[in-house]
Amino acid sequence: MADGLGSGLDHRVLVLAPTGKDSALAQAVFERAGIACQMCTDLARLCQELDAGAGAVLVAEEAVIQDREDCLARWLSAQPPWSDMPVLVLARPGAESIGVARAMDLLGNVTVLERPTRVAALVSAVRTALRARQRQYQIREHLAERERAEATLKSSDRRKDEFLAILAHELRNPLAPISNALQILRINPTSHPETDELVEMMERQVNHLVRLVDDLMEVSRISRGKIELRRELVDLSAVVRSAMESSRPSIDAARQLLKASLPKTPMLLEADPVRLAQVLANLLNNAAKYTEPGGNIWLTVRPEGRVVTISVRDTGTGIPAHMLSKVFDPFTQVQPHAGRGRGGLGIGLTLVKNLVELHGGSVRALSDGPGKGSEFVVRLPLAAVAKSSGAPETEGTPAPRLSRHRLLVVDDNRDAADSMGLLLERLGAEVQVAYAGSEALLTLETFHPIAILLDIGMPGMDGHEVARRVRKLPGHEDTTLIALTGWGQREDVIRTQMSGFDYHLIKPLDLKTLEKLLSSIDSSPANGGVEAEADASLRREPEA
Repeated sequence: MADGLGSGLDHRVLVLAPTGKDSALAQAVFERAGIACQMCTDLARLCQELDAGAGAVLVAEEAVIQDREDCLARWLSAQPPWSDMPVLVLARPGAESIGVARAMDLLGNVTVLERPTRVAALVSAVRTALRARQRQYQIREHLAERERAEATLKSSDRRKDEFLAILAHELRNPLAPISNALQILRINPTSHPETDELVEMMERQVNHLVRLVDDLMEVSRISRGKIELRRELVDLSAVVRSAMESSRPSIDAARQLLKASLPKTPMLLEADPVRLAQVLANLLNNAAKYTEPGGNIWLTVRPEGRVVTISVRDTGTGIPAHMLSKVFDPFTQVQPHAGRGRGGLGIGLTLVKNLVELHGGSVRALSDGPGKGSEFVVRLPLAAVAKSSGAPETEGTPAPRLSRHRLLVVDDNRDAADSMGLLLERLGAEVQVAYAGSEALLTLETFHPIAILLDIGMPGMDGHEVARRVRKLPGHEDTTLIALTGWGQREDVIRTQMSGFDYHLIKPLDLKTLEKLLSSIDSSPANGGVEAEADASLRREPEA
């Protein structure tokens, strides 16, 4: 088309002239000007053609007056947000008429051309209208592209969530038997202190790994600053030791000397021990990263009234004065290209700040400048508690006894099933183990457990189908069904509830959680049935 006005139905002008002669003249004028046009005999035909596509409308004033049903006005009012169809009204000569006023009130984007109109003026007005329409098409394409991009992002985000859910499930499966084995070792401590210390170390590291797996499912909440703290009464010294142990490989690899100074009296905080250890480990790792080999790092903890101050100081590269207020900003690198591979995403200190503030504390950075080391000072509120021992309860308490419980463990992962069965037996329970859904149903013909710990993702007959069939077995309608699975998203919890489960627990199992759950079950020796608490509901441990 001439003048780059485009081609196709969307780039034509629809013409409803006063008379047939005028229509023929207009068509000849537009054809000579290279403007695609479509002649319409009445408004009904014009509205039909609008549905097919148009770039502008040229209509006689008389047609607007005769449009008693407001056909054209209704079509224009139904346009999408990006569209504002140009309407050119050929007005009769003379003073302002009712038709022109009506057109301007009802039709929106109106240009009035008084008859008789010079050919050049008519062609110019139509071309201007078509160019304006082209700009609207550009807006349409932009909006469509944005919608496609949003759809792509949503699809990508959905695939990411699916991937993280599968990854978390696959990681939890091997973690479950490891965690079970460690808990068995904790129940029966050895006579060798070094072995017991190694068990404690492995248990701490497994717990850290479990939380890292949990963090895979918190990506969306972290990006929105919604991190859930699991608060408990903790002794800060234990948290500090855990953080030092986590950071020790980096410090030792750089041949650096870490000097820790801790008060002898317990310092109790209402805090998430894993998140707090993450804060301190991040600060220690940051110090190790920016301190030269052979340098020094000091970690000092001191109570100050109702708060405790934690200082991590180093002899490293230091921080320029203008960067002290920016080091906690996301993706900030103080010296992005300084040696020893000191790269990274620049989110470690951001997480430190967010986690400290979630605990009701504060953190600040100090430095005398480049080459003069740096110091990060964290202040946290102490817990307002009064304990006669002055220390929180330790994990060395006797293991719960489950002598009154008859349990069935069902899992196609033999390591997970066997280790869980052995753990429950060590706690005094009578346990049967099955490695498939069909085997579990056969076991229930002669074995009457008060509860079944049932895996979900089993081949053949999955846990959902097993649960539905158990609910139909005579004598097992009220057996407590516990989903023990690596799947932990909210929809997974809802699905287990719909399948007939009473509780949903996530691998690896927290022994205290299971003990508390089973303690709510009142067993009946006569028939092996169970009765849950009156207000018992599905135990939810869903992820983001």
